[in-house]
Parts: sequence; structure tokens; C-alpha cells
Amino acid sequence: MNENHQTLTAPVEKVPVLSKIWLSFADCMCGSLNGLLTGGGMTYFFTKFMGLDEGLAGIVWIIFGIWNAVNDPLFGYISDRTKSKLGRRIPYIRYGAFFYALVFVFTWFKWPFGGSQAAMFVQMLVTLFLFDTLYTAIATSLYVMPYTMAVSNKARSSIFVWKIGFSLISLGVPLVVFPLIKPEVGTDPTQFQIIMTCIGVFAFLVIFFSTFFYKEKVQNESEEQMNIFRSVVECFKNRSFVVFEVLSFTVIFIQTILMQGVIYYFDEFETNMALAYGCLGLGALGGIILWIKMLRPWGVRKCVTIMCVSFAAAAAAMCVVGQIMPVALFVFLLTGVGFAGGMYLVPIMNGDVIDYDEYKTGARREGIYAGVNSLITKPAISLANAAFLMIAKWFGYNTDLKAGMQSELAKHGVLVAWMAIPAILLVISAISMKFYPLYGEKWDRQKAEIAEKHEQ
Repeated sequence: MNENHQTLTAPVEKVPVLSKIWLSFADCMCGSLNGLLTGGGMTYFFTKFMGLDEGLAGIVWIIFGIWNAVNDPLFGYISDRTKSKLGRRIPYIRYGAFFYALVFVFTWFKWPFGGSQAAMFVQMLVTLFLFDTLYTAIATSLYVMPYTMAVSNKARSSIFVWKIGFSLISLGVPLVVFPLIKPEVGTDPTQFQIIMTCIGVFAFLVIFFSTFFYKEKVQNESEEQMNIFRSVVECFKNRSFVVFEVLSFTVIFIQTILMQGVIYYFDEFETNMALAYGCLGLGALGGIILWIKMLRPWGVRKCVTIMCVSFAAAAAAMCVVGQIMPVALFVFLLTGVGFAGGMYLVPIMNGDVIDYDEYKTGARREGIYAGVNSLITKPAISLANAAFLMIAKWFGYNTDLKAGMQSELAKHGVLVAWMAIPAILLVISAISMKFYPLYGEKWDRQKAEIAEKHEQ
């Protein structure tokens, strides 16, 4: 029996193409700002350029992780209960866009209270708290919009395909743009600051105007809501959600540490950047085609397992012989395939998890699921940044040295800091998929009941 529920007949729905494009474009720009800031850019700027001690930067990320334990599920719970003529999610997207972009822009300017270690520590910490709070409000709302714009998996999948295409841009921006424009130690950062300001303004305009092109179809206002504590507990009673979170944590951790590590990688190794990113893009394009084509015959569980195993093998190879250019290019290729899987398979899997919760509880609770998901995955961002810095430092990496001047041991440390933990997490994710319950005839029947309910 095919474990993929999408073979079922679902209500015929059509989401306007402009709605898909604008939602995906807004999500892309929101993710691009976040990728530039939390995907290694902020850490690099404060430690390498401004001179903040790596240990203090690591403390910032650890403290910040505590805030995420409250921030994300709380907002998810609030957004589920929001009542507005615009819907539950759109007000946060539309009116939060300006402040989100504003904080992003001011991140790259030294605040006027000095350049001491304490001052830089405070600036990084406050900026990160403000930025992520706004990111949570906007990104969480954008994240759950496909589940509220449509009820059928076929219509949702058509939105995800557009989001994948735009997600390649949001992944490419921090990977390509930041290494090209980052200010070198001792240079004038004005050009870098102007470019970052332009990116922030453009992102604000896209996110703001996007909200006039899509709306929510599935509402929750007539349903009785649980209190926040019971809401969180019910999420963890859903076994499929627990398995999903293992994968979700892994994907966010890897995205963060890969975007941070690539900056240091190209500084220390002579791998051709154009060829490397060409392989990454080719792998992403091939991966999108592969996962869309094989989702039906293989199902979500098998696709995710294959993705994790192949990606883990590539990451392990990079740790050992990543200085060899053919190996590095092959890893970039498989990384693209893995990213494509994360962008397409993870949302499909998440939709099933939320639908199953509705089957159990009778309520649509996208917001709290997105919030609890962030509770678990946002610390992955902090841990990835802190882990990379600590591992690299253990191997003797010196931030005072210019590009290409590190010792051989420190260069090898960059590879280990970059790829070792992702390889381990991917193996754990592959094993956890053995416990994922949403497949087979039983789930097909339950999914049919949910589809029938929405059709009525």
C-alpha cells in the first residue's frame, strides 16, 4: 500500500497564481533577512569585523535561546486566537514588516555608546532579541498560511512548489551575497552597510504589499480553544509531531551551520566558489524534481530517510577530505538535494501532522504547532552558531588573522565544525523516521475523513 496519502481524492481547490507568487516572495524576503543575520552574518560581523570576543558571542546565542522557549509558542497561541477582518495571520505580516526591516538595517551599524566588549555584547543581544521577536510574528504567520489558504493537499502542494523556487533565493542570498560583500577587518564598512540597507528596504516593500494578494480560507474562530499549557501538551502527545521535530531541528541546525561555515570555508580553502555554488544550485534543482517525482511512489517516510542517509554520508566525507575539490563539489551537489528535500518534504510532513491533530482534537491549531516547532528549532540556530565557534576555536582558529592565514589544524577544524554535527543529526533523523506513524491504510482512511469534513 502506498504510504503517501496524496493518492486520495480531495476537494478540488484552486489558489490564484498571484497569491502563490506573492506569499512565496514574501516568505523568501523574510527568510533572506533572517539568513543574512542569523545564518552566520551577525556572528561574523560582530566577532571578525567589530572584534567581539567569540566567547561573549556564544553567550549571546545561548541567552537568546532561552527567550525562544517563551517567544514562539506564546505567539503561536496568540495568533490562533486572533480575530481580525484581515484574518488571524495577515495583520502580523503587514504591520510587522516595517519594524522587522528597520532592526535588520540597524544591526550593521555600531551603536553610539562605544565599541567596548560590553557595548558590543549588549548591542548584539538586544538586536537579536528584537529581530527574532519580529521574525517570529511574521515568519510563523507566513509559514502557516498555506494551511489556511487551502484545505486539500493538492492545493497546498502547489503553493509549496512556488515556495521552493523562491526559497532557493532566500538560501542563496546569505550563501552568495554575504561572502561577496562582507567587510574585511580594518576596512570601511560603508558600502556593505548601504547594500544591507537596500536589501532591508526591498524586503519591507515585498512583505508589506504581499498581504494584499492572499487571504485565509480556514478559520478557527468558531472552535473552542484550549489553554496554552494544554495546547502545548497536546502537541507532544502527537507522536508524529515528535518525530517531525527531530527532522525539523536537524534541518534548521544544518541550514544555519552550513550558511555560517561556508563563509569560513571559502576564506581558508581554494575551492572555486562559482563551481561550488553551481553544484549546489544543480543539486537543488535536481532534488526538487526528484522529490516531487518520487513522493508518490516512495511516500514521505521513505523519501526523508533516503535524503537523510545520503546527506549524512556527504557531510562525513567533507569532514575528512573536504579540502579536495572534487569531494567538496560533490558535497555541495548533495547539499542542494538535501536542501530541496527540506524545503518540499518537511512542509508536506508538517501538514500531515497538523491534520492528524485536527483528527484527534477537532480543532485547527496551526499557530501553536508552528510556535512549538519554533520552540524546538530556534535553539538549533543558537546551538549551531555557538557550536561552530567553539569547535573552530578548539582547533586553534584565530579570528585576528586574515583570510587564508590559518594553521592547517585550524583549517581542518573549520571542516569539522562545519559538517560533523550535521552528519550525526542526519543519522539520528533517519533512524527516527522508523517511528513515524502517518502512512499506510489507516492513515489513508483518517485523511479521507478529514478531507470529507472540510468539503462539508
